[in-house]
Amino acid sequence: MTQHPLLRQRLLTGLGWALVALVLAAVFGLYTDPEFMLLMADQVWACF
Repeated sequence: MTQHPLLRQRLLTGLGWALVALVLAAVFGLYTDPEFMLLMADQVWACF
């Protein structure tokens, strides 16, 4: 049985957006950690 191409495209698009949301949630979780924020600030300061 073959899937309808539009259904497959919508499924892949939905999975892509779900992956984007998961990555954004993980990055937000990192930024709530004070040690990570200090590490990022030190790395940015080291560029100057």
